[in-house]
Amino acid sequence: MVDIKIPAIGESIKEVTLLKWLKKTGDFVERDVAIAEIESEKATVEVNAEQSGILKTIAAEGDTVEIGALIGTIDTAATPHPTKDTTPSPNQTTQQKSAKPISSVTTDKPSPEPPIKSVNNPSEIKATPLASAIMKDNKIEPSQIPVSDTHKIKKQDILNILKGKQNSSSSDRVVTNRREKMSALRKTISKRLVEAKNTTAMLTTFNEVDMTEILKIRSQYKDTFKEQHGVGLGFMSFFTKASSIALLDFPAVNAFIDQDSIEFHDYTHISIAVSTPRGLTVPIIRNVQNLSFADIEKKIIELSTKAKDNKLTADELQGGTFTITNGGVFGSLLSTPIINLPQSAILGMHKIQERPVAVNGKVEIRPMMYLALSYDHRIIDGKESVSFLVRVKSLLENPLNMLTGQDPTKVLLDIQ
Repeated sequence: MVDIKIPAIGESIKEVTLLKWLKKTGDFVERDVAIAEIESEKATVEVNAEQSGILKTIAAEGDTVEIGALIGTIDTAATPHPTKDTTPSPNQTTQQKSAKPISSVTTDKPSPEPPIKSVNNPSEIKATPLASAIMKDNKIEPSQIPVSDTHKIKKQDILNILKGKQNSSSSDRVVTNRREKMSALRKTISKRLVEAKNTTAMLTTFNEVDMTEILKIRSQYKDTFKEQHGVGLGFMSFFTKASSIALLDFPAVNAFIDQDSIEFHDYTHISIAVSTPRGLTVPIIRNVQNLSFADIEKKIIELSTKAKDNKLTADELQGGTFTITNGGVFGSLLSTPIINLPQSAILGMHKIQERPVAVNGKVEIRPMMYLALSYDHRIIDGKESVSFLVRVKSLLENPLNMLTGQDPTKVLLDIQ
């Protein structure tokens, strides 16, 4: 007999949620096969069978269990259950062929269903046990139900009411409440957002960027880019690369406060916010300063896929120095993002919208995007925050400047 215990998955993690069993009690499981999924405050991981044998589950799905807790056992002495032979014997086959179905021995036509009647006298109503249970759970009165049999309420009559398939003369609506236990990830998100609001001097500065040049580049080169690199050319690579260059120009935006000290970083590990069915996660693209656009796009796809499949590891969620979040994919025009602790700043992207703007003294319709930079005023001064955002704006409106981080003409002429 082998015990199945919750493995240690991080130094600071004391408990996890048993998300689901991938195998059930009585199943024969092979060694190293995934048998359960557990969710910590940082990631979802699989628990594998240490030996082959028959599984017995102890903890239930949704339980919160401590690291090292027993959640099941594997009987290693057991053997796989033999597969039952469902092939009929010759005698059975003969009997089946000779037997006639019930429908073939009667010529009576099925009687039409009785008309639906509305029952308003509760004393006359009877209901099947299953129908009674459903009525009780959904707080439905018998008088609300049009039934096919005046003296009996059936399950389908209730389901017709719940699904809105019955034209009932009653105007009453079924209202239900639903409660779900918060996942470990959702509890962590809640805790960290409140902590960020309560422990930082958070301010937000705004600007807007003209996306004309980026849209031109994508339109002109997207097919060639995908053909040569195997990935599409999205907006995130432009914003990630521009942020990386600006972070190295303004180190305080890329720094942390650690008690009475400031921890600076000469690299850019940028967290990308990804929405998943279980909540928001922020996997990290490391050393963006050394990556090409294709490298960034490939990493974004890899991390996004892992996030949606709950396959991110703890290492892929720790160590970011700056975060980018894109509310524009959901239609957000403007927002104030909350800092992702222990980082000191976060950049918010928004919806691209055509707006009239003044260009060289003339009004033109341009594709514009609002940008928002939320920052910790304890470490980042107003001048630095505004200058950082202006730098990002300049790089996005002149993408060729990302080649060297400078104006190509000034590089060519060797001037400052």
